[in-house]
Amino acid sequence: MTADSSILRCNDLAVGYGDKPVMSHLSFTLEPGKILAIVGPSGCGKSTLMRVLGGLDQPIEGECFLLQQNLVTATAREKEETLKQTGFLFQGSALFSSLTLRENVEMPMREFLKVSPAQIRQLAEYKLALVGLADAMDKLPSEISGGMAKRAGIARAMALDPEIIFLDEPSAGLDPITSARLDELILKLRESFGTTIVLVSHEVPSILRTADFCVYLDPDTGTMSAYGPPKTLLQDQSNRKVHDFFFRPTIS
Repeated sequence: MTADSSILRCNDLAVGYGDKPVMSHLSFTLEPGKILAIVGPSGCGKSTLMRVLGGLDQPIEGECFLLQQNLVTATAREKEETLKQTGFLFQGSALFSSLTLRENVEMPMREFLKVSPAQIRQLAEYKLALVGLADAMDKLPSEISGGMAKRAGIARAMALDPEIIFLDEPSAGLDPITSARLDELILKLRESFGTTIVLVSHEVPSILRTADFCVYLDPDTGTMSAYGPPKTLLQDQSNRKVHDFFFRPTIS
């Protein structure tokens, strides 16, 4: 296929562990500035797919293009340059416990930005203020709530002004009010900076609030069984498993 305007594209992708596929025949595209949710039952390979899309792991088969770069054939240098334009929030936020929130955000800046320590500090404080943590930047991760830790993780993911960020279960373990506030932050990042966002989630209210598109992974067939806007998938009863996935929380 020739290059197009998509920021993310995969063709007949297979992902898994070693040479054993968990999901295969995955083909979809994502345009810049959109939010994609990877959804499906627990254990279906959502996080595995996200790591491949983000260039952290190699696929078993197929092609994966990120920022127009074929991650399968890219050299180590080409992949490194691509990854500099991405950000990640892993499950549990993965903050360094011995560093303050500001120092956590400063880490990728110190590694990749050729600016003064004073400028790095100023940039880190700006990122934390952006996510509502201006008053907590000198706190350690152990001194803040789970919701604050997720926001700090997003601030670190945004440290290098990435074109695209990958969020693994950002709402997991949060109460409904905190989860809704985090959704508002995700939408704010997209609207203010045009950031493309790929998130893994099983929280249907959050998916419906934030995502432009969803890819549904079906463990029974070992592939994607739906791709489209979440509200469209919610209303489409032709695929019962997909419909039930979205509809179940509204009747519980």
